[in-house]
Amino acid sequence: MAKQKQQPRLKKSMLRHSTLFFALLFIFSLLLALTLFGVGFIFVPTDSGEATSITSIVRKTVVRENEGGGDEEDGRERWTEVLSWEPRAFVYHNFLTKAECEHLIDISKPHMQKSFVVDPKTGLPRASSARTSYGWFLRKGQDAFIRNIEKRIADLTFIPVENGESIQILRYETGQEYKFHHDYFSDKFSVQRGGQRVATVLIYLSDVEEGGETVFPRAKGDFSSVSRRNNSSVCAGTGLAVKPRMGDALLFWSMKPDGTPDPNSLHGGCPVINGTKWSATKWLRMSEYI
Repeated sequence: MAKQKQQPRLKKSMLRHSTLFFALLFIFSLLLALTLFGVGFIFVPTDSGEATSITSIVRKTVVRENEGGGDEEDGRERWTEVLSWEPRAFVYHNFLTKAECEHLIDISKPHMQKSFVVDPKTGLPRASSARTSYGWFLRKGQDAFIRNIEKRIADLTFIPVENGESIQILRYETGQEYKFHHDYFSDKFSVQRGGQRVATVLIYLSDVEEGGETVFPRAKGDFSSVSRRNNSSVCAGTGLAVKPRMGDALLFWSMKPDGTPDPNSLHGGCPVINGTKWSATKWLRMSEYI
Protein backbone atom coordinates (compact mmCIF):
# COMPACT_ATOMS: atom_id res chain seq x y z
CA MET A 1 0.00 0.00 0.00
CA ALA A 2 2.85 2.39 0.85
CA LYS A 3 4.41 1.85 -2.57
CA GLN A 4 1.07 2.53 -4.31
CA LYS A 5 0.74 5.87 -2.46
CA GLN A 6 4.30 6.87 -3.35
CA GLN A 7 3.81 6.37 -7.11
CA PRO A 8 1.29 9.25 -7.62
CA ARG A 9 3.52 11.54 -5.55
CA LEU A 10 6.54 10.54 -7.66
CA LYS A 11 4.64 11.23 -10.88
CA LYS A 12 3.50 14.65 -9.61
CA SER A 13 7.09 15.50 -8.64
CA MET A 14 8.42 14.45 -12.02
CA LEU A 15 5.71 16.48 -13.75
CA ARG A 16 6.60 19.59 -11.73
CA HIS A 17 10.32 19.18 -12.55
CA SER A 18 9.55 18.58 -16.22
CA THR A 19 7.32 21.68 -16.40
CA LEU A 20 9.99 23.77 -14.67
CA PHE A 21 12.69 22.47 -17.04
CA PHE A 22 10.75 23.34 -20.19
CA ALA A 23 9.76 26.73 -18.80
CA LEU A 24 13.41 27.56 -18.10
CA LEU A 25 14.40 26.23 -21.55
CA PHE A 26 11.79 28.48 -23.19
CA ILE A 27 12.99 31.55 -21.26
CA PHE A 28 16.63 30.80 -22.14
CA SER A 29 15.77 30.35 -25.84
CA LEU A 30 13.84 33.62 -25.85
CA LEU A 31 16.69 35.52 -24.21
CA LEU A 32 19.20 33.95 -26.63
CA ALA A 33 17.08 34.92 -29.64
CA LEU A 34 16.74 38.50 -28.42
CA THR A 35 20.49 38.70 -27.82
CA LEU A 36 21.35 37.36 -31.29
CA PHE A 37 18.84 39.73 -32.88
CA GLY A 38 20.42 42.64 -31.03
CA VAL A 39 23.94 41.92 -32.32
CA GLY A 40 22.78 41.27 -35.87
CA PHE A 41 23.09 37.49 -36.17
CA ILE A 42 19.35 37.07 -36.71
CA PHE A 43 17.99 39.09 -39.58
CA VAL A 44 14.48 40.35 -40.26
CA PRO A 45 13.44 40.38 -43.92
CA THR A 46 12.40 43.77 -45.25
CA ASP A 47 9.09 44.29 -47.01
CA SER A 48 10.64 45.63 -50.20
CA GLY A 49 7.84 44.58 -52.52
CA GLU A 50 10.31 42.91 -54.88
CA ALA A 51 9.77 39.58 -56.60
CA THR A 52 10.17 36.47 -54.48
CA SER A 53 13.15 35.40 -56.62
CA ILE A 54 15.19 37.95 -54.63
CA THR A 55 15.58 37.70 -50.85
CA SER A 56 16.76 41.00 -49.34
CA ILE A 57 17.61 41.34 -45.67
CA VAL A 58 19.04 44.25 -43.69
CA ARG A 59 21.88 43.25 -41.43
CA LYS A 60 23.26 46.21 -39.51
CA THR A 61 25.23 49.42 -39.80
CA VAL A 62 28.70 48.81 -41.22
CA VAL A 63 31.51 48.97 -38.68
CA ARG A 64 35.05 48.30 -39.85
CA GLU A 65 38.42 48.20 -38.17
CA ASN A 66 40.69 50.73 -39.79
CA GLU A 67 44.43 50.35 -40.24
CA GLY A 68 45.16 52.03 -36.93
CA GLY A 69 43.05 49.52 -35.02
CA GLY A 70 40.04 51.74 -34.27
CA ASP A 71 36.52 51.47 -35.62
CA GLU A 72 35.47 53.20 -38.81
CA GLU A 73 31.75 53.64 -39.44
CA ASP A 74 30.42 54.98 -42.72
CA GLY A 75 26.75 54.90 -41.77
CA ARG A 76 25.70 52.41 -44.46
CA GLU A 77 23.66 49.29 -43.85
CA ARG A 78 24.75 45.84 -44.88
CA TRP A 79 22.32 44.05 -47.16
CA THR A 80 22.43 40.43 -48.21
CA GLU A 81 20.68 39.34 -51.39
CA VAL A 82 20.17 35.73 -52.40
CA LEU A 83 20.34 36.08 -56.17
CA SER A 84 20.25 32.49 -57.36
CA TRP A 85 20.59 28.88 -56.26
CA GLU A 86 21.57 27.68 -59.76
CA PRO A 87 24.28 28.86 -59.67
CA ARG A 88 24.63 29.76 -56.00
CA ALA A 89 25.11 33.54 -56.07
CA PHE A 90 24.79 36.18 -53.35
CA VAL A 91 25.48 39.91 -53.02
CA TYR A 92 26.80 41.34 -49.74
CA HIS A 93 26.11 45.06 -50.00
CA ASN A 94 28.64 47.45 -48.44
CA PHE A 95 31.10 44.66 -47.77
CA LEU A 96 33.91 47.23 -48.08
CA THR A 97 33.88 50.85 -46.99
CA LYS A 98 34.56 53.71 -49.37
CA ALA A 99 38.02 54.19 -47.79
CA GLU A 100 38.92 50.54 -48.38
CA CYS A 101 37.79 50.69 -52.01
CA GLU A 102 39.79 53.85 -52.64
CA HIS A 103 42.87 52.35 -50.98
CA LEU A 104 42.81 49.30 -53.27
CA ILE A 105 42.47 51.54 -56.33
CA ASP A 106 45.23 53.93 -55.22
CA ILE A 107 47.86 51.24 -54.62
CA SER A 108 47.08 49.54 -57.93
CA LYS A 109 46.81 52.50 -60.31
CA PRO A 110 50.56 52.83 -61.06
CA HIS A 111 50.89 49.14 -61.97
CA MET A 112 47.92 48.34 -64.22
CA GLN A 113 48.73 46.10 -67.20
CA LYS A 114 46.78 44.42 -69.99
CA SER A 115 44.69 41.55 -68.61
CA PHE A 116 45.31 37.96 -69.68
CA VAL A 117 43.42 34.67 -69.70
CA VAL A 118 44.70 31.16 -68.94
CA ASP A 119 45.52 29.09 -72.03
CA PRO A 120 43.83 25.68 -71.48
CA LYS A 121 46.47 23.95 -73.59
CA THR A 122 49.48 25.20 -71.64
CA GLY A 123 48.13 26.64 -68.39
CA LEU A 124 50.05 29.85 -69.14
CA PRO A 125 48.62 33.39 -69.39
CA ARG A 126 47.95 34.83 -72.84
CA ALA A 127 46.24 37.87 -74.33
CA SER A 128 42.66 37.43 -75.56
CA SER A 129 40.06 39.61 -77.26
CA ALA A 130 37.54 38.10 -74.85
CA ARG A 131 39.09 40.07 -71.98
CA THR A 132 39.94 43.69 -72.68
CA SER A 133 40.45 45.11 -69.19
CA TYR A 134 43.61 46.14 -67.35
CA GLY A 135 44.67 44.48 -64.10
CA TRP A 136 47.19 44.05 -61.32
CA PHE A 137 47.70 41.33 -58.70
CA LEU A 138 48.27 42.47 -55.13
CA ARG A 139 50.52 40.45 -52.84
CA LYS A 140 48.72 38.33 -50.29
CA GLY A 141 48.83 40.12 -46.94
CA GLN A 142 50.47 43.13 -48.60
CA ASP A 143 49.32 45.57 -45.92
CA ALA A 144 46.93 45.79 -42.98
CA PHE A 145 44.00 46.75 -45.22
CA ILE A 146 44.49 43.72 -47.46
CA ARG A 147 45.05 41.32 -44.56
CA ASN A 148 41.80 42.52 -43.02
CA ILE A 149 39.90 42.11 -46.29
CA GLU A 150 41.32 38.62 -46.88
CA LYS A 151 40.28 37.58 -43.38
CA ARG A 152 36.76 38.90 -43.90
CA ILE A 153 36.48 37.01 -47.19
CA ALA A 154 37.53 33.83 -45.36
CA ASP A 155 34.94 34.49 -42.66
CA LEU A 156 32.28 35.12 -45.30
CA THR A 157 32.96 32.01 -47.38
CA PHE A 158 34.23 29.63 -44.67
CA ILE A 159 37.23 28.99 -46.92
CA PRO A 160 40.65 29.49 -45.26
CA VAL A 161 42.79 32.49 -46.18
CA GLU A 162 45.47 30.05 -47.37
CA ASN A 163 43.14 28.75 -50.10
CA GLY A 164 42.75 32.16 -51.71
CA GLU A 165 44.66 33.43 -54.73
CA SER A 166 46.08 36.94 -54.66
CA ILE A 167 43.48 39.69 -55.10
CA GLN A 168 43.38 40.98 -58.66
CA ILE A 169 42.40 44.61 -59.19
CA LEU A 170 40.71 45.25 -62.54
CA ARG A 171 39.86 48.43 -64.45
CA TYR A 172 37.36 48.55 -67.32
CA GLU A 173 37.13 51.69 -69.46
CA THR A 174 34.35 52.50 -71.94
CA GLY A 175 33.78 49.59 -74.31
CA GLN A 176 35.92 47.11 -72.35
CA GLU A 177 34.39 43.80 -71.26
CA TYR A 178 34.98 40.19 -70.28
CA LYS A 179 32.98 37.79 -72.42
CA PHE A 180 31.20 34.72 -71.04
CA HIS A 181 33.47 32.24 -69.29
CA HIS A 182 33.76 29.90 -66.31
CA ASP A 183 36.14 30.53 -63.43
CA TYR A 184 36.81 26.83 -62.88
CA PHE A 185 39.65 25.29 -64.88
CA SER A 186 39.41 22.91 -67.81
CA ASP A 187 43.16 22.24 -68.03
CA LYS A 188 45.38 19.96 -65.96
CA PHE A 189 48.07 22.58 -65.29
CA SER A 190 46.23 25.24 -63.31
CA VAL A 191 44.85 22.84 -60.69
CA GLN A 192 48.36 21.85 -59.56
CA ARG A 193 48.70 24.96 -57.37
CA GLY A 194 45.80 24.38 -55.00
CA GLY A 195 43.21 22.34 -56.80
CA GLN A 196 40.10 23.55 -58.58
CA ARG A 197 38.58 27.00 -58.08
CA VAL A 198 35.46 26.52 -56.00
CA ALA A 199 34.18 30.08 -55.58
CA THR A 200 34.76 33.69 -56.58
CA VAL A 201 34.34 36.89 -54.59
CA LEU A 202 34.01 39.89 -56.92
CA ILE A 203 34.05 43.24 -55.10
CA TYR A 204 32.99 46.39 -56.91
CA LEU A 205 35.31 49.27 -56.02
CA SER A 206 33.42 51.99 -57.91
CA ASP A 207 29.98 52.87 -59.16
CA VAL A 208 29.44 52.68 -62.92
CA GLU A 209 27.09 55.13 -64.59
CA GLU A 210 26.00 52.72 -67.30
CA GLY A 211 26.94 49.17 -68.28
CA GLY A 212 29.60 47.00 -66.66
CA GLU A 213 27.15 44.57 -65.07
CA THR A 214 28.12 41.01 -64.16
CA VAL A 215 25.67 38.72 -65.93
CA PHE A 216 24.88 35.00 -65.55
CA PRO A 217 23.13 33.86 -68.75
CA ARG A 218 22.36 30.34 -67.48
CA ALA A 219 21.01 31.29 -64.06
CA LYS A 220 17.62 29.72 -63.39
CA GLY A 221 14.68 31.75 -62.12
CA ASP A 222 12.64 34.88 -62.81
CA PHE A 223 15.00 37.84 -62.54
CA SER A 224 12.97 40.45 -64.42
CA SER A 225 12.55 42.56 -61.27
CA VAL A 226 16.33 42.78 -60.85
CA SER A 227 16.79 44.16 -64.38
CA ARG A 228 14.10 46.78 -63.85
CA ARG A 229 15.49 47.82 -60.48
CA ASN A 230 19.06 48.07 -61.75
CA ASN A 231 18.14 49.91 -64.96
CA SER A 232 20.32 47.35 -66.72
CA SER A 233 21.96 47.62 -70.13
CA VAL A 234 20.96 45.52 -73.14
CA CYS A 235 23.82 43.10 -72.40
CA ALA A 236 22.53 42.58 -68.87
CA GLY A 237 19.16 41.55 -70.27
CA THR A 238 20.66 38.22 -71.36
CA GLY A 239 20.44 36.78 -67.84
CA LEU A 240 20.72 37.48 -64.14
CA ALA A 241 22.64 40.77 -63.90
CA VAL A 242 24.40 42.48 -60.99
CA LYS A 243 25.00 46.21 -61.28
CA PRO A 244 28.38 47.47 -59.96
CA ARG A 245 28.03 49.50 -56.77
CA MET A 246 30.99 50.64 -54.69
CA GLY A 247 31.63 48.30 -51.76
CA ASP A 248 29.29 45.49 -52.82
CA ALA A 249 30.70 41.97 -52.94
CA LEU A 250 29.32 39.31 -55.27
CA LEU A 251 29.97 35.74 -54.12
CA PHE A 252 29.23 32.92 -56.53
CA TRP A 253 30.20 29.27 -56.48
CA SER A 254 31.82 27.54 -59.46
CA MET A 255 31.31 24.14 -57.83
CA LYS A 256 28.07 22.42 -56.96
CA PRO A 257 27.56 21.16 -53.40
CA ASP A 258 28.69 17.71 -54.58
CA GLY A 259 32.06 19.16 -55.69
CA THR A 260 31.50 18.97 -59.44
CA PRO A 261 31.80 22.02 -61.73
CA ASP A 262 28.60 24.02 -62.12
CA PRO A 263 28.04 24.92 -65.80
CA ASN A 264 25.38 27.43 -64.69
CA SER A 265 28.17 29.56 -63.18
CA LEU A 266 28.95 30.82 -66.68
CA HIS A 267 29.24 34.60 -66.43
CA GLY A 268 30.63 37.68 -68.09
CA GLY A 269 31.35 41.35 -67.58
CA CYS A 270 29.16 43.55 -69.78
CA PRO A 271 30.84 46.38 -71.74
CA VAL A 272 31.13 49.64 -69.85
CA ILE A 273 28.97 52.22 -71.63
CA ASN A 274 29.62 55.27 -69.49
CA GLY A 275 32.15 55.64 -66.67
CA THR A 276 35.00 53.49 -65.32
CA LYS A 277 34.58 50.18 -63.56
CA TRP A 278 37.03 49.18 -60.84
CA SER A 279 36.77 45.78 -59.17
CA ALA A 280 38.71 43.35 -56.99
CA THR A 281 38.54 39.61 -57.67
CA LYS A 282 39.41 36.88 -55.18
CA TRP A 283 39.41 33.31 -56.49
CA LEU A 284 39.19 30.56 -53.87
CA ARG A 285 40.70 27.10 -54.30
CA MET A 286 39.86 23.66 -53.01
CA SER A 287 43.08 23.50 -50.97
CA GLU A 288 46.01 25.72 -50.06
CA TYR A 289 47.13 27.91 -52.96
CA ILE A 290 50.88 27.82 -53.49
